[in-house]
Formats: sequence, structure tokens, C-alpha cells
Amino acid sequence: MTLYILAAIVICIILGYTTKINIGLFAIAFSYLIGCFGMGMKAHEIVELWPLKIFFVIFAVTLFYNFPLANGALEKLSNHLIYKCRHFPAFLPLVIFLVATIIAGLGAGYYTVLATMAPMILLLSKRTNLNLVIATLSVNYGALAGANFITSQSGVIFRELMRGAGVANDNTFTYVLGIFAVTFIMPMIVLGAYSFINAKNSKIAIQTTIPEPFDSKQKQSLILIFIMMAIVLIVPILNLLMPQVSAIQFLNARIDIGFIAIFFALVSLFLKLGDEKAVIALIPWNTLIMICGVGMLISLGVEIGVIYELTEWLSTNVPIWMIPILVFVISAIMSIFASTLGVVAPTLFPMVLPLAVASGLSPLLLFTCIVVGAQSSSLSPFSSGGSLMLGASQVVINKDKLFNALLFKAVPLDIGIGILAILLIQLIF
Repeated sequence: MTLYILAAIVICIILGYTTKINIGLFAIAFSYLIGCFGMGMKAHEIVELWPLKIFFVIFAVTLFYNFPLANGALEKLSNHLIYKCRHFPAFLPLVIFLVATIIAGLGAGYYTVLATMAPMILLLSKRTNLNLVIATLSVNYGALAGANFITSQSGVIFRELMRGAGVANDNTFTYVLGIFAVTFIMPMIVLGAYSFINAKNSKIAIQTTIPEPFDSKQKQSLILIFIMMAIVLIVPILNLLMPQVSAIQFLNARIDIGFIAIFFALVSLFLKLGDEKAVIALIPWNTLIMICGVGMLISLGVEIGVIYELTEWLSTNVPIWMIPILVFVISAIMSIFASTLGVVAPTLFPMVLPLAVASGLSPLLLFTCIVVGAQSSSLSPFSSGGSLMLGASQVVINKDKLFNALLFKAVPLDIGIGILAILLIQLIF
């Protein structure tokens, strides 16, 4: 049954890639076939494997954040931020990264930032003579880092997946902050070094028009985002700083980003900050189906001990110092053809705690290896990030040129940088 589960995961990825049908749908079908006919489970027991908590949180958070997307607040904010930095052309890669980080961190999420910013960045690259590989890496790094923030899409999903893997609630907060820190600091160093080295010989020239001012609804949306972020962040941070205060413990146990997001979505509806139908239509249903469908299949694997067997093999056959690198490489290879959120994280997160116990490695290190590894190849043209970038090229950049730049330059460079980062992080842990 272990082989069947592993084979099913691989087949789902292959079928999803070749047919362009959502991987989650294939995973649901395999869950039924393996669970009912291979493991003797009843159909309702398979249905109960659907990760309802993850589904609810993603639905609620994206519902709220879709208001500033629908009314154009986040897109206009990105234009304002780039315009503010027009006098520092040599640092354009760093500016793009920081703008993408802020927009994604405010709740837009990885896919939305790429979809909205990629056309602008590719056009900016052409007009300003910015290196195409650096331009794509800058916006991709920023979208990933911002989305990994504790209140944004990827950060929320990572926390729920960690909880499902047995990590305590307070630890999920710390681990996701650690992942965000690594995915923010690493690009800052890389892009900052590139900008400083090329500052004297830079031929970049930013020519932008003055962006339109925010209207009242856009201002209200941005204010609501900051209020919600403050509520979600302050209580857990206070709990980490003052764990003995019972009142803070009481609040921390009841602060739930999903329910809070629903309240703020209702406030947004009362204030008429966006059309309800348009906002609901923007919910990433494909991502939800993929994450939850694969989650069902992974839950079957947990039932029969797949995670234990993989952990046992890694801890007994691989030198301990090599385990983080191997986990990184496995994640990177998987992410070339599959989604980090939908496939890689749900598949590999459950083995972190058993592997940490067996090897003595820090769970934070292993979680970081998985995320950094998966995100290092996210610009692959065969993965979601690269395909979004190609889709955004249109007539701005030749698609063949962009395809080759992504696959043969951006991805290998990003993986190499990621491996160096993991080696340095290992020294810390």
C-alpha cells in the first residue's frame, strides 16, 4: 500500500501536467480507489479525510483579501511604490522585490502578485534595460517572500499544514516567521549585492507616469488590511513574549485568522468596498481543490505509515548533514512540475517531525528546506509560477526567449542560491 500511495502521487502529478486537469481531482479519485478497494475503508471515511480546516481558512482569508484586489487598491499601491523609487534606477531589482513583497504580504498572495505585476515588470525590463533574468527573479522572490508572511496566503496554508502534521500552534507561528525571514533576507542579500555591484555601470532608466491617487474605497480596504494584520499578529507575539499571562493565553487560544477574516469581509461588504459576486469569483478554487485533494491522498498515506517508512529510510541511509540538502533537492525537483502549496508542502510536511526526532535536526530547518527548495524552482515554465510569467509576456517579450531564460538561467541560478543558503542556515542550527 505504501508503494500504491507513492505511485498515486507521482501519477497525479504526471496526469495533471499532461492533461492540464487539476491534480486535486486525480488525487480525490485515487483516494477513493485506494481507500475503499485497497484498504477496506468506507466511502464516508474517505470523505472525512478532506482537510476542512485548511479549506475554511484559505476560503475566508482570500475572500477578505479579494476586496482590495477587486477594487484595484493593491495594484495601485504597487504603482505608487515603484514611482516613489524612480530616482534610484540602479536599485530597481531591489525595488521590484520590496514592492512585490509588500503587496503579497498584504494578502494578495503569490499567484495574484505574479499575475498582476508580471506584465508590468516585463515591460519595465524592456523599457529600462534591466536584465530579464534579474527582473523575473526579483518579482518572483518578492511574491514568494510576501506570500510566506504569517497573515498572507502561503503563510496561512503552511501553518495549517504544520498543525495537521502535529506541530503545536505556538510553534507553527514561530516556524512560519522563520520561513518568511529566510525567504526575505536571502533575496535581499542577492539582489542588494547585484544592485551595488552594477550601480556604477547601470544603464537602467525608470520612466514612469504619476499614478492616480487612491479613492476612498481603496483607502478603506488598505486600512482594514492593516487592522486585521495587527489583530492577528499582536496577540501571538505577546504570548511569545509573556507566556505566563493568563489573559493573553486565553486570547491567543481563540484568535483564528479564518473567523477574523470573515468578520472583516462582512465589514467590507457593509462598506461596499467590492461587488460580492466578483469577490467570491476571485477565490482561488483551483488551489483549494488541489491542496485539499492531495491532502486526502496524503492522509491515506499517514494512515498506513508511509511517512514513518520515508523517515526511517532517510534517517538510516543518509548522513545527517546531508538530509537538509536532500530534502531541499527533492522539494526543488517536485516543484519543477508541481505546486508548492498544492503538492510539495502537503506531501513533505508530515514527515518533518518524525525526521527531526530520528535525526536530531531542527524542525524549523527541515520546514525551511522544503519551502526554500520548492520555491527555488517555482519559475520553471512547467510549474505555476513560470507559466504565469510566460502568460504575462504576451507581445512584450518573445516567449521563446523568456522560456529559455526561465528554464536554463533563472531556475538553475535560484536553486544554486538556495543550496548555498541552506548550507549557511545549517551552520546556525
